[in-house]
Amino acid sequence: MVGVTTLRVLCYNVRSLRDDPEAVGRVIRAADPQVALIQEAPRFWRWRMACAALARRAGMVLVTGGRTSGANLVLSTLAVDVLASHEISLSRQPKLHRRGAAVALLRLSGSRFAVAGTHLDLVEAARLTHLDELAALLADRLPDVPLLLGGDLNAVPGSATWQRLTEFGPDVFAAVGRGDGFSYSAVEPVRRIDGLFADPRLRPVSAQVLDSPDVRIGSDHRPLLAEFELD
Repeated sequence: MVGVTTLRVLCYNVRSLRDDPEAVGRVIRAADPQVALIQEAPRFWRWRMACAALARRAGMVLVTGGRTSGANLVLSTLAVDVLASHEISLSRQPKLHRRGAAVALLRLSGSRFAVAGTHLDLVEAARLTHLDELAALLADRLPDVPLLLGGDLNAVPGSATWQRLTEFGPDVFAAVGRGDGFSYSAVEPVRRIDGLFADPRLRPVSAQVLDSPDVRIGSDHRPLLAEFELD
């Protein structure tokens, strides 16, 4: 279609590369996304080097994120222009992990859009608090830009968290997904806890949870891959 660009986005929790880092790299390369939202990136000893090595294995470049973003990363190919980036730390919740988000304003074939990757908490009250904080920050830093929010949500469709997420945009997998969408665990998936939510200006074309021998050994999550049309 004249004037339309296809954007491929991968959302993947890599479990701090504790399983098989090489398999994780092969999974991302095989998916061939232009943008990848990574959760549970390395965040301890020499985390910057480890995150950069992950990007190289994936055949991508590191846009933003890491320990300073709650172990979230944004990766992209060289076809994507990076216009701005933000590493966001969300409020501390007693006795829970520090959470954050990796955010980038990008351009592909002349079309501007923003992505935000996050990893929400196991406790719903904390998830809702952080989503309110994130919504306010994104509205301030990325006004009037089509936004794609994704990550490991630690919540299932029908929950209060999932309902709050739809305020960022429709659930992409619910709109165009194939199969049940179960992403956890990688070996025996029984829950849909990874998701993407997109501004209607980012038109979803397809969505699928990937499976392969490498997916099953790379991490404890299966990655979610979605395609969008950009004007």
